[in-house]
Amino acid sequence: MLSPHKGRKLTAISRDSPPIEIRGLRKTYVSMTGRRTVAVDGVDLTVPAGGVFGFLGPNGSGKTTTIRCLLGLIRPTAGTWRVLGADSNRGLGEVAHRVGSIVETPAFTPHLSGRRNLELLAAMQGIDRSRVARALDRVDLRGRGNDAFRTYSLGMKQRLGLAAALLKDPDLMILDEPANGLDPAGIVEIRELVRSLGAEGRTVFVSSHLLGEVEQMCDSVAILNHGRCIAAGTVDEVLATGGSARVSVAIDDPDRAERVLREAGMEVERDDSRLLVAGSGPDGSTIARILADHGLYPRELTPRQLDLEGVFLHLTGGDTSG
Repeated sequence: MLSPHKGRKLTAISRDSPPIEIRGLRKTYVSMTGRRTVAVDGVDLTVPAGGVFGFLGPNGSGKTTTIRCLLGLIRPTAGTWRVLGADSNRGLGEVAHRVGSIVETPAFTPHLSGRRNLELLAAMQGIDRSRVARALDRVDLRGRGNDAFRTYSLGMKQRLGLAAALLKDPDLMILDEPANGLDPAGIVEIRELVRSLGAEGRTVFVSSHLLGEVEQMCDSVAILNHGRCIAAGTVDEVLATGGSARVSVAIDDPDRAERVLREAGMEVERDDSRLLVAGSGPDGSTIARILADHGLYPRELTPRQLDLEGVFLHLTGGDTSG
């Protein structure tokens, strides 16, 4: 079980100045042959203070490039962006002590212990050594803190990366795919830890391609595809952009049933031998009545809860290439 938080005092973040603001962010890479690749294509995004914000999209959708721009690791081609009210292009140094981050796989010295790795990081950043023990506690690694990093499982390595990001006791955490490559148990551990960090009053900005997992972890989300933000808002707001709820219909004559339901003004998609029905008021009783009026009787009517993956497929027309 991950260690509970105890009595953290947050640096005040003005509600009038969101932790992350992005306007028209664009990044174009030019190859040696002159070929241009647009990684981020005019992203607009505002991240509210407090809680967990999911930055979602398939691999290659522009998530990591956006994060690297926010952290000042690469220079964007165009656009403006602010982190904790500071212009990231000129003033990131003023708020760097309030930002903790993991970009891709954290790098540690394999033969040193987890504790010693964190102590060296703390010394390099001018952070009091006493925070190392608290960070290890926070990610439930105190019992393995003296073991060599090379002996850690992938999940433990990711948690040590989170401990490194926590050394500053940051107001804003930016985490790029923190559950990448983990087994189901490791994913659950990271999910619980990230949720608890957001519950403390921090703002946790977490990118992921695991849409279903992030739905369980986040308060608000943005969905990125081909470098563009195609939806953003609270989880409920983004789920609503996927259209109406759907009802799965199992019936012996799906072709005729599809025609009948379409004529009744309902949206119908095929799901193997089943029909997925949406539209105005697609409840089971209405569908059953319409079909029965035409001598068609469903074997099964099952409501389907719309999830973020379904919304993404709806918004992109099934394109998951990023």
